[in-house]
Amino acid sequence: MEMVLQIKSENLNKARDRLLKDEIVNRASLTFKETSGFGVDGYACYISGTDEQLNRALKVIKVKDDKENVTGTLAEKLEDNKAREIIRKIKEEEDKASEGFGSFLG
Repeated sequence: MEMVLQIKSENLNKARDRLLKDEIVNRASLTFKETSGFGVDGYACYISGTDEQLNRALKVIKVKDDKENVTGTLAEKLEDNKAREIIRKIKEEEDKASEGFGSFLG
């Protein structure tokens, strides 16, 4: 399963910390990218993992008050075409990086 979260610049550090420190979410593959080239403000977090990991990520980014009431989120899940476009571009970049590293070794 795959998912893209849109993160406002001011929430990047807090969202990244929460996602990476969670014992379930941090076992997924997480890639953070600045998204101005995608026509989206802020940053994207591409997550590839199990349903459990993706669902947990959506819970981790929720902001709660002292009484555990949800008051907001640090990121929003991107849907449909924009998410697919970002996933495609991130995978292209990863493939190019892998090819370059392979030629370096080979």
